[in-house]
Amino acid sequence: MSKPMRHNLPTKIDRKEFFNKAASSWDKQYSGKDLAEFLQKLVPKFNLARGQKILDVGTGTGILIPHLVHSVGGSGLIVAVDFAEKMIDICRKKYSNLLNVKFVVQNVEELDFPPDYFDAITCFGLFPHIENKQKALFKMNQVLKPKGKLIIAHALSSNEIREHHRSSYSIVANDVMPAEKEMSHLLKNAGFDIDHFENSSGCYLCLATKKLDL
Repeated sequence: MSKPMRHNLPTKIDRKEFFNKAASSWDKQYSGKDLAEFLQKLVPKFNLARGQKILDVGTGTGILIPHLVHSVGGSGLIVAVDFAEKMIDICRKKYSNLLNVKFVVQNVEELDFPPDYFDAITCFGLFPHIENKQKALFKMNQVLKPKGKLIIAHALSSNEIREHHRSSYSIVANDVMPAEKEMSHLLKNAGFDIDHFENSSGCYLCLATKKLDL
């Protein structure tokens, strides 16, 4: 997969401003043929089903949305969440014709949905950028149904993410994806069991299930 291009952004900005400023060029930078083909192979591994309610955290410009809609069908629901308003604006414009997709500006660390509501949560490309990962996992656990699925994925391995961020963006230079031992610890503390873990060149995939009892 080709490496993403650098964004020429000021260095003294916060994380939210960084992603708002990057929103207008995001699809040009990241939504190429390689990523589309990668997602076509990746998303079936999520094991989503028709009629499910899916929360897509860190949806950005909605890279996953067409694949999620295909998985859950017209009877399902996709709630697309991002803390960057301009990302959500672009996402809404692209997919406003899809009646079963809702768009919400919200921080994953402060999720405000009914408890035990979603069948699954997808977190593609976001997890390295979450500042308080443990808090976010607790919040995601709260809004998942018992035995609900949490899917954390990326188009790079944890080592590739570390090197890419260090060389590309000052504001996210220290944003990393946990390796298996640390991820297992974070998920266990938040009330999840890991079902599958993959961390290889060009792919990071962690599938977890909400425990019935913490």
